[in-house]
Amino acid sequence: MYVHRTYRAKIRNHSPVERMLDLHAWSASKLWNVANHHSRQVWEETGEIPDDSDLKRELKGHTKYKGLHSQSSQRVLEELAEAFNSWYGKRKNDSRANPPGYRKKNYYDDNGNRVHEEHPRSTVTWKQKGIRHDSKHNRVRLSKGANHKDHPRDWDYILVEYETRPEVTVENLQQVRAVYSKSKQRWELHLVCKHEVETPDAPGTETAGIDLGICNFAAVAYSTEESDLYPGNRLKQDGYYFPKEIAKCDDSGGKEATRLQAKWSERRTHFFHSLAKHIVERCIERGVGRINIGKLNGIREDANGESKSWGRHGNLDLHGWAFDRFTKILTYKAKVEGIEVVEVSERDTSKTCCVCGRKVDSQRVERGLYVCDEHDDAFNADVNGAENIRLDINQSNSESSASLDEDRSTGWLAQPGVYLHDLTRGFLPRDQVVDCKP
Repeated sequence: MYVHRTYRAKIRNHSPVERMLDLHAWSASKLWNVANHHSRQVWEETGEIPDDSDLKRELKGHTKYKGLHSQSSQRVLEELAEAFNSWYGKRKNDSRANPPGYRKKNYYDDNGNRVHEEHPRSTVTWKQKGIRHDSKHNRVRLSKGANHKDHPRDWDYILVEYETRPEVTVENLQQVRAVYSKSKQRWELHLVCKHEVETPDAPGTETAGIDLGICNFAAVAYSTEESDLYPGNRLKQDGYYFPKEIAKCDDSGGKEATRLQAKWSERRTHFFHSLAKHIVERCIERGVGRINIGKLNGIREDANGESKSWGRHGNLDLHGWAFDRFTKILTYKAKVEGIEVVEVSERDTSKTCCVCGRKVDSQRVERGLYVCDEHDDAFNADVNGAENIRLDINQSNSESSASLDEDRSTGWLAQPGVYLHDLTRGFLPRDQVVDCKP
């Protein structure tokens, strides 16, 4: 099994390479803007967004494309295409969504008047063909763009000497990203390495089911007749707090707004990683070797392809919480522990009773309550969905056909354990968390 790890590295010869890294970063911004303009034109003329292959084919001969190594230019176009696709999906339910913006930095005089614009220092990515790694001397050669090989005595590459933490071994280098730190006013390298790790044995043979949602971000059902709820309160708090604070920002350079956006993103990422880690740890304790997670394809559209409406706040939450991103993080963390993560269909899992198998729309009487008329039991609706996902009720050969006929306890379905996110300690039982403002 292979995993990719990213290591931050300090640049030891910063002064000699700073100017050339600046030039390549500005070239990346210019290429982004050219591709952005082209994408907007195509959108206005055809109503369609060009994908990354269209952009590469159209702009391959453009002078801005030659400001970077070919693979680095391709990565810029891929990022732009990803940003446009994200906007296209979000705009259906959020009229305030804006397409990806142009990369520029405004400068102002003492009176607050804008004097000129300049391209910011964008992150530049070099892939394998643009990298030569000297692991013995901790150096990497990064290929220049054709536009920056103008001087006959200049080298065709940027020779960067780096320094990592003492315990880090940089080998099987796959990518190098040059990232400008505004706080430190200097460049640093992010080194992406591919490592082979021993595939561990599964902790056991049990199966867990996870139902993702908006009010409760995750509900987990274990075959040991236990269940956990993970409310999305922290994400909601941040979702209300940060947009308001960003809207208050009136500084001319946008530094405070940028800082808040970065902090918001970091907190969301931290939430996803903490949740995935906690679920995997709980699965290991319970001998879980497989996790079934609801496949959320179609959550934004109905059977006819029309956009579903989850309410004004629900739509914003749905598109801002990145369920697919969490699934990828969980899959990675579980795989390292020998646990398989499988996406299964969510069809009818919220309507079907996980105890008797009866399917009636009206049995989910409220967002968090499920009442089965057949045996007059009431339990948490999200846990019911998670248990149906665990049983994979849409597969005829699943264990559900046998399990539904058993005389099962329902107490664990009605009273799941509840875990809340603490910023410093991760996920803890509800009574141990002291909430605080963002």
